[in-house]
Amino acid sequence: MRRGLLLAALLLFAASSSCTRTPEQRAYVEALMQSRTEKDRFLQSSESPIAPETRPRFKGLSYYPPNFDLVFTLSLQPPAQADTLQFPTSHDTFDPYRRKGVFRFQHGGREHQLTLFEALDGTHLFLPFTDATSGAETYGAGRYLDPEPLGPGQFRLDFNRAYNPYCAYSPHWICPVAPPENRLDFAVKAGERNFPLAAH
Repeated sequence: MRRGLLLAALLLFAASSSCTRTPEQRAYVEALMQSRTEKDRFLQSSESPIAPETRPRFKGLSYYPPNFDLVFTLSLQPPAQADTLQFPTSHDTFDPYRRKGVFRFQHGGREHQLTLFEALDGTHLFLPFTDATSGAETYGAGRYLDPEPLGPGQFRLDFNRAYNPYCAYSPHWICPVAPPENRLDFAVKAGERNFPLAAH
């Protein structure tokens, strides 16, 4: 879906929801649209991870429509094992991360969980995942989430902001692959879809 079509679809979503959505939800959709537009601008810039020879053909990322059922406010629970995991990467190397905690959430009448990881130097958190769309509608090696801190031990997990690693845009990048423990068995139809130029 090109950027113009994406914006039109999101505007239609926002307009069609105006009678049933709260002001907060409408503001959320507007902010989400803005963040997606800004990312397209970045990917068209000289700092883009997209290869320079491919960049002129890039017209915008493809996304699922916003899904309010895939936004969660969750407590981070201690992991069963607070150990270090060696993540395989897209270039057959390994990156070490420490298990930071576990998010448990309800969806489709069942409980699911995702492990949150932390860089060994404590500089950033890392939450990769795969789901039933991976390898078909979304990037096969998984997508990433950036949990939003809300307070001590509280986070917002927003799958509408799920995004592809840079290696989805160019094979020159090295990206950690989502581990088996973070595979969700349902289709997460939210967030970024396959890179439109991946097959070209």
